This record gives sequence, structure tokens and C-alpha cells, in this order.
Amino acid sequence: MNSTTPQPETVKAYLEALRRALKGAPAGLISDALGDAEDHLNNEIAAQPELSEKQILASVIDTYGTPEEIAEEYRHMENTIAGPFPKQEEPAERHYGFFNVVGDPRTYGALMYMLLSLATGIFYFTWVVTGLAMTLGFMILIIGIPFALLFVGSVRVLAHVEGRLVEGLLGVRMPRRLPAQMAQDESILTKVKDALVDVRTWSSMLYLLLMLPLGIGYFVLAVVGISVSLGLTASSLWVLITDDASHIHISDVPWLQHLFHTAPGLILLALVGMLLFFVVLHIARGIGWFHGRIAELLLVRL
Repeated sequence: MNSTTPQPETVKAYLEALRRALKGAPAGLISDALGDAEDHLNNEIAAQPELSEKQILASVIDTYGTPEEIAEEYRHMENTIAGPFPKQEEPAERHYGFFNVVGDPRTYGALMYMLLSLATGIFYFTWVVTGLAMTLGFMILIIGIPFALLFVGSVRVLAHVEGRLVEGLLGVRMPRRLPAQMAQDESILTKVKDALVDVRTWSSMLYLLLMLPLGIGYFVLAVVGISVSLGLTASSLWVLITDDASHIHISDVPWLQHLFHTAPGLILLALVGMLLFFVVLHIARGIGWFHGRIAELLLVRL
């Protein structure tokens, strides 16, 4: 560490220095690094109650490393661990054209996510709404507070599982460490207070609730887009091969209906279907990027 750089004397200062050192890294990586460092430092402080926080930090920095050294180590590990998609630096020289989207693995990951989002959205929405209703109902009973803690814990676990889906299918780096557990020596009222003031508790709930309308939209776009594009292409080619156009009805306009019962019209219709398929792939990739930003904003705590 540079001799002119003062050593952090508190956990808060250490974490702030680590956050600055990791500036520009993926939000999920920063979240993991901060969480690991905070747990390690708090454990060291708890294990040596006879020493001051400043003394413990000075000792830990010698063994654990400075914020800059830890940041460099995490960046190195991130570069060596292969994710579900190629690293962003590797395809930088590639120029994606309109039709090259078919070779992008993120496209198919996003399509899979769109198809799954209806089921996950219904489950998340039902879980949160039911959990909130039961939590409020149980507040008048002695089991109200323990149930509230259990519900908050389940929301954190669901948010972590969703983060793994987002990273696995959309290629957006999300936190890989499980949510931090509440300290065992805290009173139950303190645990409730910590859960209520934790912004991630509410942002995670908001995300899980949003997944229902988003999931419906994603699912409809994926199913309708793929069905229409493939249907147009396949039916046009089928008629060209079999000369059976009795089941194709495009429009009530006579000349337009006649056009699509001729070979040039059918070829044009097949080309439109193929073009629409590529449009759907571009939409899927765009939705993957868009939803990844939402997940980073609501599920990642920095």
C-alpha cells in the first residue's frame, strides 16, 4: 500500500476504501467483496473484544490485505472464473450485424428467461402477497414477530435464487454469496428493526412483485413472436412444396389474398417470417439487457 495512503481505522472506512478501489467493477462483484470483507472484519472484532477497533484493523490489514489489494484479488478471480457467457472484453472487436444476433448465446438465454418468467413471476407474486398478508395478520399474536423474520429471510433467499437465474441466463454478474445472516446475539426486536430498515428487504419485495407483470409481458412477447414468425415461414414453405394453400388466409382484400397464394407472394411471406424471427431475437436480447439492469438496481446491495 502507498505510504501516503492512510490505513482505515474502522470497518466503515475499510469498506468505503474497498468500494472505491472496486469502482467500475460489476455490482454483483462489489457486493460479494464488501459482504466478505465486512463478515471477516466483524468476526475478528468479535473474537478480540479486549482490543480496540483501530488495533484490530491494523492487525487485519497486515494479514487480510489492504482494500486495494483485496480489490485487485477479486478482479483477478473474476477474470479467471469462466461464467455462462464470454467475458465482455473478449467479444469487444466483434461487430454484431442484424443477422449475427442468431450466434449470440445471450439471445437464447434471454429467450429462456422470458419463457420461464411467467411461472417465476406468478410464484414470487403469490409468495410475497401471501407472506405480507399473513405477517400483518399474525402481528396481534405472539408468533407475529418470528413469522415476520422468517418471511423476510425467505424473501432474501428468493432474491438470491432469482439472482442466480439472472446471471445464468442473462449473463449479468449478480451476488454469489448467500445473504448475510442476522447476528445470533441480537435481540428479536433488534433483528426486526434491522430487517425493516434494510433497503434491500423492500427493494427485493418490489422486484418479486414486479416479476408478475414483467413475466406476463416477457412470456407473451416470446411466445407470440416465435409462433408468428415460425408459423409464417413454415406455412409458406409448406404451401410452396405441397401447393395446398387452402389453410392460409392472410387478408380479406382479394388482391392481397391472391398475392399470397402465388409463388412470389409465398416467398415474400416466408422472408417476412424469417425477418420477424430475427426481430424477435433482437427484442429478446434487448429485454435481457433491460431486465439485467432492473435486477442490479433492486437485488444488489452496495
